[in-house]
Amino acid sequence: MCGGGTLIEGLTNGLGLLITRKHKDSRVSPRASTIDGRRKGACLFCQEYFMDLYLLAELKTISLKVTTVDMQKPPPDFRTNFQATPPPILIDNGDAILENEKIERHIMKNIPGGHNLFVQDKEVATLVENLFSKLKLLLLNAKDKDKDPKSSSLMAHLRKIDEHLGRKGTRFLTGDTMCCFDCELMPRLQHIRVAGKYFADFEIPETLVHLWRYMHHMYRLDAFLQSCPADQDIINHYKLQQSMKMKKHEELETPTFTTSIPIEVNDD
Repeated sequence: MCGGGTLIEGLTNGLGLLITRKHKDSRVSPRASTIDGRRKGACLFCQEYFMDLYLLAELKTISLKVTTVDMQKPPPDFRTNFQATPPPILIDNGDAILENEKIERHIMKNIPGGHNLFVQDKEVATLVENLFSKLKLLLLNAKDKDKDPKSSSLMAHLRKIDEHLGRKGTRFLTGDTMCCFDCELMPRLQHIRVAGKYFADFEIPETLVHLWRYMHHMYRLDAFLQSCPADQDIINHYKLQQSMKMKKHEELETPTFTTSIPIEVNDD
């Protein structure tokens, strides 16, 4: 994708993200798939920052170029400098920024146009930041037959998000324009859909119509579609965390992307 201003070049590989910037040229490197090094992987933070930068490219405040890098065979400069550092990593004029909050702050203050994505909303911030821990708890209890996914803390949290969207009546979390919170929330919702169903037979209820409407709008955006990992990569991401192995037929499957929704949405 091309535009004016800073050039951000990306190397995608589904495990992490490297962002480098030197003078007017920049590079963003999300790590690739753990199944196929040519595909995007399932790192939540990588997709979040990828979406941030993609939106800035659409605003033409930067130019964005994305390629892939296999972290099993990383480029020599990456291997030398960051072998022991888990991405995301941001390098700006030789200075390394390794913490997620600091990376977000740097994008907001230093990447051209970055301030346009960041808004202050404590309620939304709480809704988003506590969601992923509920997914991890669901997956941890997936084998416990006495635990009903429908009564899980994750389900209760999704209802809160649905209620918030219903009160707002807007396409996105804080209004009709996307912001950093949307780039954070939607990758988590995708992991909930794919990993929740695979490991715990968890599904987002059709009754959460405001949440499904929100996801419908997000599924139509290039910023999400271009950054979204395949279902297989999301599943393998959690299998690796549980020391499980992919089955051979799963490794050979054609990548699939869950982007359908179970309700009808009026786009007006």
